[in-house]
Amino acid sequence: MLLKIRNKGYTNTFNNMKFIKLLFISLLFTSLITAQSISESKIKSVGPVSYMPYGLTKVNYPGDSNIDISYYKLNLTVQYNPNYLIGIVTVEAKSQINGLDSLFLDLDDTLTVSSVISNNNSLAFSQPYKSRELRITLDKSYNFGEKISLIITYQGIPISNPNGFGSFTFGTTGQDLPSIFTLSEPYGASDWWPCKDTPADKADSADIWITCRNDLKAISNGNLMAIVDNGNGTHTYKWKTTYPIAQYLISMAIAPFSEYDIYFHYNSTDSLLVSNFLYRENMTSPNKAILDKTLDMLSIFSDKYGPYPFLNEKYGHAQFGWGGGMEHQTITSIGFVDEGLIAHELAHSWFGDKITCKNWESIWLNEGFATFSEGLYREFQYGRSSYDSYIVGRMTAAKNAQGTIYVQNISSVGSIFDWSRSYAKGSIVLHMLRGIVGDANFFNIMKTYAADTSVAYGVAETTDFQRVAESIYGSSLNYFFDEWIFGENYPKYNIVWGYSNLGGGQYSVNLNISQTTNTNPRFFTMPVQLKISFASTDTLVTVFNDNGNQDFYIVVNALPTGLDFDPNNYILKDVLSIVTGVDNETIPRTFTLEQNYPNPFNPTTTISYSVPEKSFVSLVITDLLGRKITELVNEEKTQGSYTISFNAKGLSSGIYFYTLTSGNFIQTKKMLLMK
Repeated sequence: MLLKIRNKGYTNTFNNMKFIKLLFISLLFTSLITAQSISESKIKSVGPVSYMPYGLTKVNYPGDSNIDISYYKLNLTVQYNPNYLIGIVTVEAKSQINGLDSLFLDLDDTLTVSSVISNNNSLAFSQPYKSRELRITLDKSYNFGEKISLIITYQGIPISNPNGFGSFTFGTTGQDLPSIFTLSEPYGASDWWPCKDTPADKADSADIWITCRNDLKAISNGNLMAIVDNGNGTHTYKWKTTYPIAQYLISMAIAPFSEYDIYFHYNSTDSLLVSNFLYRENMTSPNKAILDKTLDMLSIFSDKYGPYPFLNEKYGHAQFGWGGGMEHQTITSIGFVDEGLIAHELAHSWFGDKITCKNWESIWLNEGFATFSEGLYREFQYGRSSYDSYIVGRMTAAKNAQGTIYVQNISSVGSIFDWSRSYAKGSIVLHMLRGIVGDANFFNIMKTYAADTSVAYGVAETTDFQRVAESIYGSSLNYFFDEWIFGENYPKYNIVWGYSNLGGGQYSVNLNISQTTNTNPRFFTMPVQLKISFASTDTLVTVFNDNGNQDFYIVVNALPTGLDFDPNNYILKDVLSIVTGVDNETIPRTFTLEQNYPNPFNPTTTISYSVPEKSFVSLVITDLLGRKITELVNEEKTQGSYTISFNAKGLSSGIYFYTLTSGNFIQTKKMLLMK
């Protein structure tokens, strides 16, 4: 899921005319039973595919832990104006205990259940007020592993959950035409159908049948098996997925869509259908051009993560009335057409759909991976500099993260989907891991994790990803995951360095790295890359910083002229100061003023400068008209190199200047603020 702008333009207008509702229920319920005519003209695929998924990892989590879900069939009739839903949902499960004689499914009590049937027997059931549970007394006692099959008939007006992202919405398109859609993550599936509402227990397969007006299209997961004309002004779309699927990834989008089909040729003889369903007013040439880039994304992600996980079905987009996107399996829901949004949601096919976080505490395994993948797409579509710029932006956001990436409060939807923490910082964890293990190992880790038989088409926690990462890297990464997933904040460094002449053309680069004291962990353990410069070349070395105040001595065979700390920006950090000078052979020998980085920036950037001797220094920021904005430095400085941060919060976009003055030395550079 990628959150952009929460859409508040859709309201639900309920017609409470009971007679009209009951008449509609009677007509459509009859049509479901008697419809015989099938139109094949819109069918994407006929017949089920032959597919045996990896075994699922089943765990206990919210929902009834005494059952293991194996199959869902949603047979839904959706009326628009007056708004109403009739459902006949089949649930198949296996008992996880001996002597199971009752169970519960999750279902909001705004929906009224009229019957529960098992083995042609009507079962006793109840819906306790505000419990969000459908409690069922079974027809017999079931032992471990025995199959249970339930058919639940219910009706009502689903709630559009104000504590989530909508759950089930009766809305309109920009042309005031019907748009009915679902968004169930994290707790909204049970707002519109009875299920075990936990991501930890995937169904092995599902059917989603949707009946609506003939002038509307009903889009859902998997392959379209048939469209049935019911002969009464309605038709039924029959969708089927034979891949494991989490309850919150089952979706529905109904509107008078325009359809745009393209194909991803994943080898010389086979192709994957990519179906795009947009509101009529949005099916424009510019939007089609952006949708076409889905094929490039599929190629890049398939190369880096392994084959698209649902090749026997489809991929696609269905527009809905929400300001963002949601990775509904094989049919992403999008609020608008945007390149970054499409890349993010497509990446969820591997990380979120194929491998689903076992619990909402581990949501970074979905959202951090998808956010990182946006940058990865940029890298291989537009070049490394585009990736680097993207990472700088995510790092800026990640520094605002509060608490651990492992979500502590899953009762708060806002806490689960915290942008700075679950998305931005989660993505930077992968970027930092890439820096530690190197590109070859990193992409091997990502591909191996996506194919790992213990989690593929199942569920995962951080320990599962760590296990794969360590197996490829060949060393423990416990320190890394402990501090970045289960720890808080990020390191803030002070750097002092210089050199000593050892004679015989050798020099010792003397380095001290100190960190300000953190909470958890007290200090961060990280391998740190250093670029040591010489007169005609430079070299990259790595030191392992595992103490809050630590000295390093690096022997080199030429006179060092500079040192760059973390030159590839592989650590989420602040460098509070860099001071140079050891043994009277000091660097720098002249004043220098470096170009700020990043540039352009928003809203923070860093400015580096060097002082050759003890001097009074001024560093002033001015606007395009020469008006003074702020003075960052106005004090005496000892010899050394310094880095200072400038925060342009509150300033408008445009060109600004920074000027370093010391005695007769004056130098000015230009920087660009882009908001």
